[in-house]
Amino acid sequence: MKELFFVKNRSVRILSFVFLALICLGSRAAAEGRQEAEIADGPVLTITDQTGRRVAVPSSVERVVTIPIPAASMMIAIDGGTDRLVGMHPKSKSALEEGILREFFPEALDIRSDVVGNGFMPNVETLLQVDPQLVFQWGHLGADVTDPLENAGINTALLLYGNQEYLEGWIQAFGTVLGREEKAQRILDWHQATLEEIRGAMEAVPQDEKPRVLYFLRYLSSKSVAAQGTYNDFYLNLAGAVNPAGDMKSFPEISEEQIIAWDPEIILLNGFESDLSPADVYGNEKLADVSAVKNHKVYKVPLGGYRWDPPNQESPLMWKWLAMVFHPEMFSYDLRAEIVANYEWIYGKIPTEDQIDGILRIDMNADAAGYSVFKRK
Repeated sequence: MKELFFVKNRSVRILSFVFLALICLGSRAAAEGRQEAEIADGPVLTITDQTGRRVAVPSSVERVVTIPIPAASMMIAIDGGTDRLVGMHPKSKSALEEGILREFFPEALDIRSDVVGNGFMPNVETLLQVDPQLVFQWGHLGADVTDPLENAGINTALLLYGNQEYLEGWIQAFGTVLGREEKAQRILDWHQATLEEIRGAMEAVPQDEKPRVLYFLRYLSSKSVAAQGTYNDFYLNLAGAVNPAGDMKSFPEISEEQIIAWDPEIILLNGFESDLSPADVYGNEKLADVSAVKNHKVYKVPLGGYRWDPPNQESPLMWKWLAMVFHPEMFSYDLRAEIVANYEWIYGKIPTEDQIDGILRIDMNADAAGYSVFKRK
Protein backbone atom coordinates (compact mmCIF):
# COMPACT_ATOMS: atom_id res chain seq x y z
CA MET A 1 0.00 0.00 0.00
CA LYS A 2 1.44 3.33 -1.09
CA GLU A 3 0.98 6.39 1.10
CA LEU A 4 1.15 10.06 0.13
CA PHE A 5 1.04 13.12 2.33
CA PHE A 6 -0.14 16.31 0.64
CA VAL A 7 -0.78 18.56 3.65
CA LYS A 8 0.79 21.80 2.39
CA ASN A 9 0.14 23.99 5.43
CA ARG A 10 1.80 22.91 8.67
CA SER A 11 -0.21 25.29 10.85
CA VAL A 12 -2.63 22.52 11.85
CA ARG A 13 -2.09 22.21 15.57
CA ILE A 14 -0.95 18.77 16.70
CA LEU A 15 -2.95 18.87 19.91
CA SER A 16 -6.13 19.83 18.07
CA PHE A 17 -5.62 17.00 15.64
CA VAL A 18 -5.08 14.46 18.40
CA PHE A 19 -8.18 15.68 20.21
CA LEU A 20 -10.32 15.45 17.09
CA ALA A 21 -8.80 12.10 16.19
CA LEU A 22 -9.76 10.64 19.57
CA ILE A 23 -13.30 11.92 19.26
CA CYS A 24 -13.76 10.62 15.72
CA LEU A 25 -11.69 7.45 16.01
CA GLY A 26 -14.59 5.04 16.10
CA SER A 27 -16.54 6.50 13.19
CA ARG A 28 -13.42 7.00 11.09
CA ALA A 29 -12.16 3.49 11.69
CA ALA A 30 -15.50 2.10 10.60
CA ALA A 31 -15.59 4.31 7.52
CA GLU A 32 -12.00 3.48 6.59
CA GLY A 33 -12.73 -0.20 7.10
CA ARG A 34 -15.65 0.00 4.68
CA GLN A 35 -13.58 1.98 2.20
CA GLU A 36 -10.63 -0.40 2.20
CA ALA A 37 -12.91 -3.43 2.02
CA GLU A 38 -14.58 -2.00 -1.08
CA ILE A 39 -11.27 -1.54 -2.90
CA ALA A 40 -9.44 -4.58 -1.57
CA ASP A 41 -9.49 -6.24 -4.98
CA GLY A 42 -6.82 -3.95 -6.43
CA PRO A 43 -3.81 -1.76 -5.57
CA VAL A 44 -4.57 0.88 -2.96
CA LEU A 45 -3.29 4.42 -2.58
CA THR A 46 -3.61 5.96 0.87
CA ILE A 47 -3.58 9.74 1.02
CA THR A 48 -3.52 12.10 3.96
CA ASP A 49 -5.73 15.07 3.25
CA GLN A 50 -5.28 18.71 4.29
CA THR A 51 -6.90 18.14 7.67
CA GLY A 52 -4.76 15.10 8.50
CA ARG A 53 -7.31 12.39 7.66
CA ARG A 54 -6.11 9.18 5.97
CA VAL A 55 -8.18 8.10 2.98
CA ALA A 56 -7.78 4.87 1.00
CA VAL A 57 -8.60 4.95 -2.72
CA PRO A 58 -7.83 2.71 -5.70
CA SER A 59 -4.41 3.48 -7.11
CA SER A 60 -6.11 4.00 -10.48
CA VAL A 61 -9.08 6.25 -9.76
CA GLU A 62 -11.75 6.43 -12.47
CA ARG A 63 -14.69 8.22 -10.79
CA VAL A 64 -14.23 11.45 -8.82
CA VAL A 65 -16.68 14.03 -7.46
CA THR A 66 -15.55 17.54 -6.51
CA ILE A 67 -17.67 19.64 -4.15
CA PRO A 68 -15.32 22.64 -3.58
CA ILE A 69 -16.20 25.01 -6.41
CA PRO A 70 -12.79 25.65 -8.03
CA ALA A 71 -11.87 21.96 -7.95
CA ALA A 72 -13.79 20.74 -11.00
CA SER A 73 -11.93 22.90 -13.50
CA MET A 74 -8.61 22.03 -11.83
CA MET A 75 -9.41 18.35 -12.18
CA ILE A 76 -10.19 18.80 -15.88
CA ALA A 77 -7.01 20.84 -16.40
CA ILE A 78 -4.71 18.36 -14.66
CA ASP A 79 -6.33 15.28 -16.20
CA GLY A 80 -6.57 16.84 -19.66
CA GLY A 81 -10.24 15.92 -19.99
CA THR A 82 -13.51 15.16 -18.25
CA ASP A 83 -13.73 11.34 -18.33
CA ARG A 84 -13.01 10.81 -14.64
CA LEU A 85 -15.04 13.71 -13.25
CA VAL A 86 -18.54 12.38 -12.54
CA GLY A 87 -19.97 15.10 -10.29
CA MET A 88 -19.43 18.74 -9.36
CA HIS A 89 -20.96 21.67 -7.47
CA PRO A 90 -23.64 23.63 -9.39
CA LYS A 91 -21.50 26.79 -9.22
CA SER A 92 -18.61 24.85 -10.74
CA LYS A 93 -20.92 23.96 -13.58
CA SER A 94 -22.16 27.52 -14.02
CA ALA A 95 -18.53 28.70 -14.37
CA LEU A 96 -17.98 25.95 -16.92
CA GLU A 97 -21.14 26.94 -18.82
CA GLU A 98 -20.20 30.64 -18.84
CA GLY A 99 -16.52 30.11 -19.58
CA ILE A 100 -14.33 28.58 -22.24
CA LEU A 101 -14.37 25.00 -20.92
CA ARG A 102 -17.88 24.71 -22.34
CA GLU A 103 -16.31 25.10 -25.79
CA PHE A 104 -13.14 23.12 -25.07
CA PHE A 105 -14.94 20.19 -23.44
CA PRO A 106 -18.65 20.30 -24.37
CA GLU A 107 -19.15 16.84 -22.88
CA ALA A 108 -18.58 18.41 -19.45
CA LEU A 109 -22.09 19.85 -19.68
CA ASP A 110 -23.40 16.32 -19.07
CA ILE A 111 -21.56 15.90 -15.75
CA ARG A 112 -24.00 15.81 -12.85
CA SER A 113 -24.23 18.79 -10.53
CA ASP A 114 -27.03 17.47 -8.31
CA VAL A 115 -24.50 15.74 -6.04
CA VAL A 116 -24.72 18.79 -3.75
CA GLY A 117 -27.78 20.20 -2.07
CA ASN A 118 -28.03 23.51 -0.22
CA GLY A 119 -24.65 25.22 0.05
CA PHE A 120 -22.06 22.44 0.27
CA MET A 121 -24.29 19.80 1.80
CA PRO A 122 -23.69 16.51 -0.05
CA ASN A 123 -26.66 14.82 -1.66
CA VAL A 124 -25.84 11.32 -0.48
CA GLU A 125 -28.64 9.61 -2.38
CA THR A 126 -27.38 11.03 -5.68
CA LEU A 127 -23.76 10.34 -4.77
CA LEU A 128 -24.55 6.68 -4.18
CA GLN A 129 -26.09 6.57 -7.66
CA VAL A 130 -23.02 8.23 -9.17
CA ASP A 131 -20.83 5.76 -7.23
CA PRO A 132 -17.61 7.82 -6.92
CA GLN A 133 -14.38 6.23 -5.78
CA LEU A 134 -13.38 9.55 -4.20
CA VAL A 135 -15.17 12.75 -3.20
CA PHE A 136 -13.31 15.97 -2.48
CA GLN A 137 -15.11 18.09 0.12
CA TRP A 138 -14.37 21.24 2.11
CA GLY A 139 -12.51 20.59 5.35
CA HIS A 140 -13.25 23.87 7.12
CA LEU A 141 -17.06 23.81 7.17
CA GLY A 142 -17.52 21.29 9.95
CA ALA A 143 -19.08 17.89 10.47
CA ASP A 144 -22.39 18.83 8.86
CA VAL A 145 -20.90 18.54 5.38
CA THR A 146 -18.55 15.63 6.07
CA ASP A 147 -20.43 13.26 8.37
CA PRO A 148 -23.08 12.33 5.75
CA LEU A 149 -20.28 11.18 3.43
CA GLU A 150 -18.42 9.22 6.10
CA ASN A 151 -21.60 7.64 7.40
CA ALA A 152 -22.40 6.44 3.89
CA GLY A 153 -18.92 4.91 3.57
CA ILE A 154 -17.93 7.25 0.73
CA ASN A 155 -14.20 7.90 0.33
CA THR A 156 -13.77 11.58 1.16
CA ALA A 157 -10.67 13.78 1.09
CA LEU A 158 -10.93 17.21 2.70
CA LEU A 159 -9.49 20.42 1.27
CA LEU A 160 -8.74 23.76 2.91
CA TYR A 161 -9.08 27.20 1.36
CA GLY A 162 -7.64 30.66 1.52
CA ASN A 163 -3.95 30.79 0.62
CA GLN A 164 -1.45 29.78 -2.03
CA GLU A 165 -0.12 26.87 0.02
CA TYR A 166 -3.55 25.26 0.15
CA LEU A 167 -3.98 25.81 -3.59
CA GLU A 168 -0.67 24.12 -4.30
CA GLY A 169 -1.75 21.23 -2.08
CA TRP A 170 -4.88 20.82 -4.22
CA ILE A 171 -2.84 20.72 -7.42
CA GLN A 172 -0.39 18.22 -5.97
CA ALA A 173 -3.20 16.02 -4.62
CA PHE A 174 -5.16 15.97 -7.88
CA GLY A 175 -1.99 15.18 -9.82
CA THR A 176 -1.22 12.21 -7.58
CA VAL A 177 -4.75 10.79 -7.39
CA LEU A 178 -5.09 11.05 -11.18
CA GLY A 179 -1.60 9.78 -11.91
CA ARG A 180 -0.74 13.14 -13.54
CA GLU A 181 2.15 14.16 -11.30
CA GLU A 182 4.22 15.69 -14.10
CA LYS A 183 1.34 17.87 -15.29
CA ALA A 184 0.63 19.01 -11.74
CA GLN A 185 4.29 19.82 -11.16
CA ARG A 186 4.42 21.90 -14.34
CA ILE A 187 1.48 23.95 -13.07
CA LEU A 188 3.17 24.36 -9.68
CA ASP A 189 6.43 25.46 -11.30
CA TRP A 190 4.53 28.02 -13.38
CA HIS A 191 2.86 29.40 -10.25
CA GLN A 192 6.14 29.70 -8.37
CA ALA A 193 8.02 31.32 -11.25
CA THR A 194 5.29 33.92 -11.73
CA LEU A 195 5.12 34.64 -8.00
CA GLU A 196 8.85 35.26 -7.85
CA GLU A 197 8.76 37.45 -10.95
CA ILE A 198 5.99 39.74 -9.72
CA ARG A 199 7.22 39.87 -6.14
CA GLY A 200 10.67 40.86 -7.38
CA ALA A 201 9.26 43.67 -9.48
CA MET A 202 7.10 44.97 -6.62
CA GLU A 203 10.02 45.28 -4.20
CA ALA A 204 11.02 48.56 -5.83
CA VAL A 205 7.54 50.14 -5.65
CA PRO A 206 7.04 52.59 -2.73
CA GLN A 207 3.88 52.13 -0.71
CA ASP A 208 2.56 55.56 -1.65
CA GLU A 209 2.70 54.62 -5.33
CA LYS A 210 0.42 51.62 -4.91
CA PRO A 211 -3.24 52.21 -5.86
CA ARG A 212 -6.09 51.67 -3.40
CA VAL A 213 -8.04 48.67 -4.73
CA LEU A 214 -11.30 47.12 -3.53
CA TYR A 215 -12.40 43.67 -4.64
CA PHE A 216 -16.14 42.97 -4.33
CA LEU A 217 -17.01 39.33 -3.64
CA ARG A 218 -20.63 40.48 -3.88
CA TYR A 219 -21.94 43.76 -5.17
CA LEU A 220 -25.52 43.18 -6.29
CA SER A 221 -26.85 41.09 -3.39
CA SER A 222 -24.72 42.91 -0.80
CA LYS A 223 -21.59 45.05 -0.67
CA SER A 224 -19.07 42.42 0.49
CA VAL A 225 -15.37 43.07 -0.01
CA ALA A 226 -12.21 41.02 0.40
CA ALA A 227 -10.29 41.76 3.59
CA GLN A 228 -7.41 40.28 5.58
CA GLY A 229 -6.96 36.51 5.41
CA THR A 230 -8.52 36.08 1.96
CA TYR A 231 -6.86 34.87 -1.22
CA ASN A 232 -8.02 38.08 -2.88
CA ASP A 233 -6.14 40.19 -0.33
CA PHE A 234 -3.08 38.07 -1.03
CA TYR A 235 -3.04 38.83 -4.73
CA LEU A 236 -3.96 42.50 -4.29
CA ASN A 237 -0.80 42.88 -2.25
CA LEU A 238 1.22 40.66 -4.59
CA ALA A 239 0.37 42.79 -7.63
CA GLY A 240 1.18 46.05 -5.90
CA ALA A 241 -2.06 47.40 -4.45
CA VAL A 242 -3.21 48.70 -1.09
CA ASN A 243 -6.41 47.09 0.15
CA PRO A 244 -8.46 49.69 2.09
CA ALA A 245 -10.28 46.78 3.78
CA GLY A 246 -7.00 45.16 4.79
CA ASP A 247 -7.51 45.88 8.49
CA MET A 248 -10.80 43.97 8.48
CA LYS A 249 -11.15 40.19 8.21
CA SER A 250 -12.69 37.75 5.74
CA PHE A 251 -15.45 39.23 3.54
CA PRO A 252 -17.17 41.98 5.55
CA GLU A 253 -20.30 43.67 4.26
CA ILE A 254 -19.74 47.40 4.08
CA SER A 255 -21.85 50.48 3.44
CA GLU A 256 -21.68 52.81 0.47
CA GLU A 257 -20.57 55.48 2.91
CA GLN A 258 -17.55 53.36 3.77
CA ILE A 259 -16.71 52.94 0.09
CA ILE A 260 -16.83 56.71 -0.31
CA ALA A 261 -14.60 57.21 2.74
CA TRP A 262 -12.02 54.74 1.45
CA ASP A 263 -12.18 56.29 -2.05
CA PRO A 264 -10.72 53.29 -3.94
CA GLU A 265 -8.78 54.16 -7.07
CA ILE A 266 -9.61 50.80 -8.68
CA ILE A 267 -12.62 48.53 -8.16
CA LEU A 268 -12.63 44.84 -9.11
CA LEU A 269 -15.92 43.00 -9.59
CA ASN A 270 -16.34 39.28 -8.92
CA GLY A 271 -17.11 36.60 -11.47
CA PHE A 272 -19.74 34.86 -9.33
CA GLU A 273 -22.54 37.35 -9.98
CA SER A 274 -22.94 36.68 -13.69
CA ASP A 275 -25.24 39.67 -14.20
CA LEU A 276 -22.82 42.08 -12.54
CA SER A 277 -20.94 44.53 -14.77
CA PRO A 278 -19.03 47.81 -14.33
CA ALA A 279 -22.18 49.58 -15.51
CA ASP A 280 -23.78 48.68 -12.15
CA VAL A 281 -21.09 50.67 -10.35
CA TYR A 282 -21.01 53.56 -12.79
CA GLY A 283 -24.78 53.82 -12.51
CA ASN A 284 -24.73 54.11 -8.71
CA GLU A 285 -25.19 57.84 -8.14
CA LYS A 286 -23.98 57.56 -4.53
CA LEU A 287 -20.54 56.47 -5.76
CA ALA A 288 -20.22 59.11 -8.48
CA ASP A 289 -17.35 60.91 -6.72
CA VAL A 290 -15.32 57.80 -5.94
CA SER A 291 -11.98 57.94 -7.76
CA ALA A 292 -12.43 54.54 -9.46
CA VAL A 293 -15.75 55.71 -10.88
CA LYS A 294 -14.61 59.19 -11.93
CA ASN A 295 -11.52 57.78 -13.65
CA HIS A 296 -13.34 54.82 -15.18
CA LYS A 297 -11.28 52.17 -13.39
CA VAL A 298 -13.91 49.55 -12.58
CA TYR A 299 -13.06 46.11 -13.99
CA LYS A 300 -14.90 42.81 -14.18
CA VAL A 301 -12.46 40.01 -13.32
CA PRO A 302 -11.77 37.64 -16.26
CA LEU A 303 -13.25 34.17 -16.62
CA GLY A 304 -11.14 31.51 -18.32
CA GLY A 305 -11.12 27.81 -17.51
CA TYR A 306 -12.47 29.05 -14.19
CA ARG A 307 -13.23 32.42 -12.64
CA TRP A 308 -9.88 34.12 -12.15
CA ASP A 309 -10.73 35.69 -8.78
CA PRO A 310 -10.57 32.54 -6.56
CA PRO A 311 -7.41 30.40 -6.39
CA ASN A 312 -7.24 28.14 -9.43
CA GLN A 313 -4.97 26.55 -12.01
CA GLU A 314 -4.82 29.80 -14.02
CA SER A 315 -3.90 32.12 -11.12
CA PRO A 316 -0.60 33.26 -12.72
CA LEU A 317 -2.63 34.80 -15.54
CA MET A 318 -4.77 36.62 -12.97
CA TRP A 319 -1.67 37.97 -11.22
CA LYS A 320 -0.26 39.28 -14.50
CA TRP A 321 -3.61 40.84 -15.44
CA LEU A 322 -3.71 42.58 -12.07
CA ALA A 323 -0.14 43.82 -12.37
CA MET A 324 -0.96 45.37 -15.75
CA VAL A 325 -4.14 47.01 -14.41
CA PHE A 326 -2.44 48.33 -11.26
CA HIS A 327 0.93 49.32 -12.75
CA PRO A 328 0.62 49.72 -16.53
CA GLU A 329 3.85 51.71 -16.61
CA MET A 330 5.79 48.71 -15.23
CA PHE A 331 4.24 45.67 -16.88
CA SER A 332 3.81 45.08 -20.59
CA TYR A 333 2.93 41.40 -20.82
CA ASP A 334 1.30 40.24 -24.04
CA LEU A 335 -1.45 38.59 -22.03
CA ARG A 336 -3.35 37.37 -25.07
CA ALA A 337 -0.26 35.51 -26.28
CA GLU A 338 0.31 34.14 -22.76
CA ILE A 339 -3.25 32.82 -22.65
CA VAL A 340 -2.69 31.00 -25.95
CA ALA A 341 0.68 29.56 -24.93
CA ASN A 342 -0.45 28.35 -21.52
CA TYR A 343 -3.85 27.04 -22.57
CA GLU A 344 -2.17 24.87 -25.18
CA TRP A 345 -0.29 22.83 -22.56
CA ILE A 346 -2.87 23.10 -19.78
CA TYR A 347 -5.94 22.13 -21.81
CA GLY A 348 -4.46 20.93 -25.09
CA LYS A 349 -6.53 23.61 -26.84
CA ILE A 350 -5.73 26.91 -28.57
CA PRO A 351 -8.35 29.64 -28.00
CA THR A 352 -9.50 31.83 -30.87
CA GLU A 353 -9.33 35.62 -30.78
CA ASP A 354 -13.05 35.73 -30.04
CA GLN A 355 -12.60 33.30 -27.16
CA ILE A 356 -9.76 35.40 -25.72
CA ASP A 357 -12.03 38.45 -25.91
CA GLY A 358 -14.55 36.49 -23.86
CA ILE A 359 -11.96 35.41 -21.29
CA LEU A 360 -10.79 39.00 -20.76
CA ARG A 361 -14.37 40.31 -20.80
CA ILE A 362 -13.57 42.82 -23.50
CA ASP A 363 -17.26 43.60 -23.92
CA MET A 364 -17.68 44.68 -20.28
CA ASN A 365 -14.25 46.25 -19.75
CA ALA A 366 -13.66 47.82 -23.17
CA ASP A 367 -14.22 51.40 -21.99
CA ALA A 368 -12.24 51.06 -18.75
CA ALA A 369 -9.07 53.12 -18.42
CA GLY A 370 -6.06 51.42 -19.98
CA TYR A 371 -7.97 48.34 -21.14
CA SER A 372 -6.99 48.84 -24.76
CA VAL A 373 -3.74 47.00 -23.92
CA PHE A 374 -5.78 43.77 -23.71
CA LYS A 375 -7.53 44.22 -27.05
CA ARG A 376 -6.53 42.61 -30.32
CA LYS A 377 -3.54 44.20 -32.02
